[in-house]
Amino acid sequence: MKARALIAEFIGTFALIFIGVMAIAMMTENRDGGALVSVALAHGLTIACLASATAAISGGHLNPAVTFGVMVTRKINIANGLAYIVAQLVGSVAGAAMAAYGLGLNGMHAVQGGTPSLAGGMSLPQGLVMEAVATFFLMFVIFGTAVDIRGPKVGALFIGLTVTLDLLAIGPLTGGAMNPARWFGPAAIGGSLGTNSLVWILGPFSGAALAAIVYTMFLEDKNPLPLDAEVRTN
Repeated sequence: MKARALIAEFIGTFALIFIGVMAIAMMTENRDGGALVSVALAHGLTIACLASATAAISGGHLNPAVTFGVMVTRKINIANGLAYIVAQLVGSVAGAAMAAYGLGLNGMHAVQGGTPSLAGGMSLPQGLVMEAVATFFLMFVIFGTAVDIRGPKVGALFIGLTVTLDLLAIGPLTGGAMNPARWFGPAAIGGSLGTNSLVWILGPFSGAALAAIVYTMFLEDKNPLPLDAEVRTN
């Protein structure tokens, strides 16, 4: 494991949490009617940019659930995967702490620290399933565009767009984390780690693992031809 991969995962996750919390705070303060779209774009664009920037260094996971899915399908070994997750969680806490510094106590309190939460009337099982489904879509796109060598190599654009789409769909219901780190840092800084935590731990982990397994078992080409060979044979 090279230190630069862990540094890349730390920086990328730091950026996601910092920008995510700050975007939520700015939309709340300005009472923007397009707050959901703005917050969704803030998260999606951050992933698109930072995952692209870190892809050549660490793979641009920036998400413990993504790392877990890659571990389950043996595309990264357990030791390196666990090191990634630690770096992501530390980056998450640091990003939330920086947002808290910028916003101050009142600002953080106004947005509940930017911590994902369940909508009124949403049960823990419902929230967990929504997070699992959204993370399934995210991991499926990651495998199709970044892991599978046949996929279109467009950086992390489609991955960021998937984050945006998922947030538009379930953001008002669960916060649309799709990422345990997106919950962990703000919850740790805000002192709400114990509140419905399984939604943002088990939901993303299970959705990512299922998508990774399904893609690897049923859609991945085990013996892909070189691209020029595929062209010649078509």
